[in-house]
Amino acid sequence: MRTKFILALFLTFSAIGFSQKKALNAAKKALKSGNLETANDALKAAEGQLEAADDKLKAQYYYLKGQASAASPDKSLTKFEEAANAYAKVLEIEGASGSKKFTTQATTGLQTLRQSLINQAVADQKAGDNIAAAEKLYLGYKTEKKDTSYLYFAASNAVNGKDYDAALKYYNELVAIGYKGVEDRFTATNKETGDVETFDSKDLRDFSVKAGTHIKPEASKTKSRQAEITKNIALIYITQGKDEEAIKAMEAAKAQNPNDPALMQEEANMFYKLGNIEKYQELMQQIVKNDPENPNLLYNLGVSASRLGDNDQAIKYYEKALEIKPDYTSAQINIAAIILSGETALNEEMNSLGGSSADYKRFDVLKKQKQDLYRKAVPYLEGALQSKPDNVDAVRTLMQIFYQLDDPKAEDMKSKLKALEGGN
Repeated sequence: MRTKFILALFLTFSAIGFSQKKALNAAKKALKSGNLETANDALKAAEGQLEAADDKLKAQYYYLKGQASAASPDKSLTKFEEAANAYAKVLEIEGASGSKKFTTQATTGLQTLRQSLINQAVADQKAGDNIAAAEKLYLGYKTEKKDTSYLYFAASNAVNGKDYDAALKYYNELVAIGYKGVEDRFTATNKETGDVETFDSKDLRDFSVKAGTHIKPEASKTKSRQAEITKNIALIYITQGKDEEAIKAMEAAKAQNPNDPALMQEEANMFYKLGNIEKYQELMQQIVKNDPENPNLLYNLGVSASRLGDNDQAIKYYEKALEIKPDYTSAQINIAAIILSGETALNEEMNSLGGSSADYKRFDVLKKQKQDLYRKAVPYLEGALQSKPDNVDAVRTLMQIFYQLDDPKAEDMKSKLKALEGGN
């Protein structure tokens, strides 16, 4: 009785194997003739018996499934992923069994799929559809996780597309796998132009040097992207209103690169966006100590001091920036704006005065103070116009000031303003 049972079981498996072979052969023939519908029907028939099949049949099934999915007129990401997963399954099965019957074809199919996916992502990016590009790049990464740069660029595109949830997911995956993004960089100087050019590989660079078109071959490493990633995570948390998470992410970034000036600036910017201007100013002062001749840092300190209500200190920072960069238009405009802001209190008091003799005397005093403010602001506005002659706001403000001072330059400013506004 036992012998009969084993024989019956053997016959059952043989029948299944035979039936599945027929289905897979039918799928193979249908794919060759371009009949996708028949191929998919045959694959569905084979799928029902897949668990009982041996590794050779399983590998063949997934290879044919990959071919059918790749050939589908449906070019959705779901279909791409279906094809990629099928090819990857072939490699998994044959890698474990030691067979290589479909490995080469599956590898080629997977590479073709991924190249098509990346080409589409590049096209999406050029067209401004960053979210679609991010989705394709992420799928490109999932089909071959060794290519971690695809995950990095998926995150970058998600940020540009303002899909911050996806960007955060991708960035956190990069952190989890310890991605640094450091790459070899091969350069040489073009003999004809004198420009330093970057090559895709050492071999290409060396070939150009041997050919005599380039000299001075050099090799270097690109900068790690870890600080940028953790910084971007912090900025996304700020955008999402998750302040505590943002601060923690920035602390992690600082731990990796404690002396990175760009990261210190980003930390200061983070606190500025969070509304903590005191902390921002504290950090900026430290940054300025490290780079005291940077006018942009001094200008930013001026802006923060003004936001804190310390206009005197703001002017000092702006003046320091102008010592380093005399044509710093924004600093000149901001100093003039602070000076002219004193006009408000003077106008309010002048408007509150009555008709007594004492009031008339006080009015004259206030009028002179206002004119002194105007005269004090003029050099900064004129300086701003020297470096940026088409600054309409500066021209208009100067025109109004000169009229108040009965200065004939008012007509010059009026003509200039009319020309800048197209004669209107």
